[in-house]
Amino acid sequence: MLDDRKLAVLRAIVEDHVSTNEPVGSKALVDRHNLGVSSATIRNDMAVLEEQGYITQPHTSAGRIPTDKGYRLFVDRLSTIKPLSSAERRAIETFLGGAYDLDDVVGRTVRLLAQLTRQVAVVQYPSLSRSSVRHVELVSVAENRLLLVLITNTGRVEQRIIEARGAVVSEDAVGRLRTLLNTCLDGCDLGDVALAVADLPERLPADERPLAAGVLSVLLETLVDKAEGKIVFAGAANLAHMDFTTGLREVLEALEEQVVLMRLLGESGDSSTVTVRIGTENPEAGLRSTSVVAAGYGAGDITLARLGVLGPTRMDYPSTMGAVRAVARYVGQILAGS
Repeated sequence: MLDDRKLAVLRAIVEDHVSTNEPVGSKALVDRHNLGVSSATIRNDMAVLEEQGYITQPHTSAGRIPTDKGYRLFVDRLSTIKPLSSAERRAIETFLGGAYDLDDVVGRTVRLLAQLTRQVAVVQYPSLSRSSVRHVELVSVAENRLLLVLITNTGRVEQRIIEARGAVVSEDAVGRLRTLLNTCLDGCDLGDVALAVADLPERLPADERPLAAGVLSVLLETLVDKAEGKIVFAGAANLAHMDFTTGLREVLEALEEQVVLMRLLGESGDSSTVTVRIGTENPEAGLRSTSVVAAGYGAGDITLARLGVLGPTRMDYPSTMGAVRAVARYVGQILAGS
């Protein structure tokens, strides 16, 4: 267990190394930080930190840099996550508030995170399996052709064209089916839709049942989540300005794999919690020189998916964690109000 002074020395080393990308020496710590002790005392503290694996000396006659273990202790002991400025919060609200559907929300979110953090941003699409029905629209668009629109509580909009040859498609029949669908499905979890509509055709006149059967067939096919686990990322160009102990090629190759990105973000947990994976804590070998800061987002109390950023272990953790947490909260508010 490190005492408060050694923790302060470690914190100063992390902050200076993140700022300068240079090894940090005892004299620099005395000059830049009000630690209240001599250079000799700081050198002794640095020797203890090095012996315990929190810092390392990259080459002879150099200062020290944090190890993964040192960054981990620094993050675990953070007293505060750096809040965004009022201007930054207004910019986030304005930018995300202009989104018109879920694809636009996700696209804006991933670009915004990359711009705020100057790192690689990763956003997971909300799963249909965690959503519920907000509204079903059924509209005649041509003779014997209908448009089915499914709107979920997460803002997702699914549209399908239905060919209804041989079925009664009068305006009255379409209206009755639309009303019945919304009566059965309003607020229904998508996983329960099949059971909720099982007896729906029997509640309609016999000549309108073929139309209902055709619409229900397309509706249930729509619930097969083609975007389940879909992840998008942005800001790959930011990698050119980052320093990695492993090659940039390995990082880029790992980012191209959806399954890797899924593992990177981790499991969806409490949406108020920001998680940090540092260096060797990452499961993918090509990403062992990176850190990932992630958080869940959702509608209300339900966590629907996760988002985060990836960058070098030499990361401004307080600012990055603040940005990820703020964006996740704004996305959740948008989905809850959509």
